Amino acid sequence: MKEIYNRRSIRKYKDRPIEKEKIEELLRAAMQAPSASDQQSWEFIVVENKKTLGKLSLMNSYSKFVADSAATIVILGNSNKFKVATSWEGDMGAATENILLEATYLELGSVWLGIATDDAATDYIKKTFDLPENIKPFALVSVGYPDNEKNEFIDRFDEKKIHYEDYK
Repeated sequence: MKEIYNRRSIRKYKDRPIEKEKIEELLRAAMQAPSASDQQSWEFIVVENKKTLGKLSLMNSYSKFVADSAATIVILGNSNKFKVATSWEGDMGAATENILLEATYLELGSVWLGIATDDAATDYIKKTFDLPENIKPFALVSVGYPDNEKNEFIDRFDEKKIHYEDYK
């Protein structure tokens, strides 16, 4: 539970690579996510090359900090694996959240950048990686060792958002 409560979006990173073992742990966590009918349609591109990270940072006005990440993971859905086509984004969301929580556990900073709901970003990622038609961009997760930012608890509980039995 500590990782759930402490996870924050970290956009400033030290100039320090992430160990390969930690990258693998992030991806293992992603693949432990639940998925509709166990379709597990996720695929990932791990980007560590500074030139490619720089190109990803140009995706939109929200992605500038990606250039300074140690790694950015591109989360993709493979439509050839869809058993429940309307559920792929939920599956990818669960995998993405697992990456974020594992990053917090590993004392890394991370942030989720949505792609699937932004046609321009989707097209940018498709072109950047020359993706086939069946591969659907979902999100980017930039990761690195935090630089003067930290994962720390901020209480967001709001009882006014809870309703029992009906909406009143």
